[in-house]
Amino acid sequence: MGLLQPILYETSSLSKTLSYSHLIPHTCFPSTAKRRTAKTVSELRLSSPKDVLQHKLKRHNSKRSILCSASVTEVVGGGLSAEDEKVLFGSSVEEKGDGLKVEYDWEQEWYPLYLANDVPEDSPLGLTVFDKQIVLYKDGNGDFQCYEDRCPHRLAKLSEGQLIDGRLECLYHGWQFEGDGKCVRIPQLPAGAKIPRAACLRTYEVKNSQGVIWVWMSNKKEPNFEKIPWFENFARPGFKDVSTIHELPYDHSILLENLMDPAHVPISHDRTDWMSKREDAQALLFKLMERTDRGFAGQWGREQDKETPNFLRFEAPCVLQNNREIVGKDGVTHYFTGLFLCRPAGQGKSMLIVRFGRTKTLLLASLFPKWYFHQNACKVFEQDMGFLSSQNEVLMKENKPTKELYLNLKSSDTWVAEYRKWMDKVGHGMPYHFGHSTISLPKEPAVVEHAPAGFFANVSASLPAKGGLGMMQAPNLSNRYFRHVVHCKNCRNVVKAFEFWKKSLSAVAVISATMAILVTGRQWKALLLVSTAIFSAAAYACSSAIALNTTNFIRTHRRL
Repeated sequence: MGLLQPILYETSSLSKTLSYSHLIPHTCFPSTAKRRTAKTVSELRLSSPKDVLQHKLKRHNSKRSILCSASVTEVVGGGLSAEDEKVLFGSSVEEKGDGLKVEYDWEQEWYPLYLANDVPEDSPLGLTVFDKQIVLYKDGNGDFQCYEDRCPHRLAKLSEGQLIDGRLECLYHGWQFEGDGKCVRIPQLPAGAKIPRAACLRTYEVKNSQGVIWVWMSNKKEPNFEKIPWFENFARPGFKDVSTIHELPYDHSILLENLMDPAHVPISHDRTDWMSKREDAQALLFKLMERTDRGFAGQWGREQDKETPNFLRFEAPCVLQNNREIVGKDGVTHYFTGLFLCRPAGQGKSMLIVRFGRTKTLLLASLFPKWYFHQNACKVFEQDMGFLSSQNEVLMKENKPTKELYLNLKSSDTWVAEYRKWMDKVGHGMPYHFGHSTISLPKEPAVVEHAPAGFFANVSASLPAKGGLGMMQAPNLSNRYFRHVVHCKNCRNVVKAFEFWKKSLSAVAVISATMAILVTGRQWKALLLVSTAIFSAAAYACSSAIALNTTNFIRTHRRL
């Protein structure tokens, strides 16, 4: 799994890599003679050797601060040295594609909405695609329906409504809708009056494909079903996957470039998944094999291995997969896929469906319950969250394309550079975008809901959340519970079950302890005390499992 972490350099190593001539205008330094004269006059004015030393240190630090404050524009825009050309993107050859635009309309695409198994049976689901708010639900026939998330009466959110006999009811005045968005009931109509024809909803086409609900966002053109991605490995016999869904507090483009960045994994996710180790961080080898108007594909691997066994493909609008084929000792080929479906969920927000699968199940993995892998995935995103949310903030604040802000390495950031250049070609057809050479910030202000309701708020009021068990909690995307658990049917049920057993075992432990106090026989007293200890330990284990599912991971070195 690839998740982005910025590469930080110490000042000393940076000064060795980047030449003075590209970082600082020559006018910053006077001629040698003038510098010597100026230094002599300044030192003569100082009263002691100590003052002279402090003066020299001040001059040295001022030069160093000038060096470190050079922007990427000054470095790359001013031309790269021969040494820099070897490691950094930015040469004239690599910039030939700049300015090329292709026809693109973000609405004429299929977007991954939700995992089909996680769509609630008894309530509507409010979701967003860019700035479009939609509502998804399962009707009485088991079919998925999707509408614009507002009632034509007074614009109330339909996702805050309820399902009655397979119909979607607005909870403001009770208007009911079904099927193709037709209104079938208005309680306030006079007897004999007909429902107005204008009392209907804008509908969106949805399709369940390989366990994922996809939505076609255009109302102008008929859905192009050929654009729905099909993942070959997921259709192979014996292929099993673990699927999770996460809501994240940063732009979907930042999420995508993070997922296509394998270089950060050994550092940011050190020993998270039994394989990543920071001592394995090294240069990577990339081979771009395909570049189209809808994305790119290529192979990658570790440079020291001289092989590229991993195959990565990005496809518009927001699909990323990383595949690998491994031939066993018996000659049988086993297939592995890491699939990432990223949906833009509004300004500074994204929704991610992660699907890891393989044709050969590892024995160790089969010993763990599904919810364990879900919480481990949550931990991975929490390890990157501080980096990515701050990156989102800087991109918005600076209002510059990434080539003026990033120092992309050829040995780690090839896919990131390719993705941002693809954004240059299609960004004009999006509500907003951050490209390699172009940028367009959102024209509409982000909507902040101070009183969230609907399915997620209902769940948050009835189940435990970090910061207060059993208390009313407003959704917060920095919280694991609201990023994942409220969206995952399996994890919600697990938390409910552990809550039930924690309360039950605690009650039994109290009863056992009370009886141990009351009885007089030594054997009975000892037996009851041992039973109390066992029940208390089991209740504590249930409490720990709840915390594992609802509490954020915090790095040890950042703990207060």
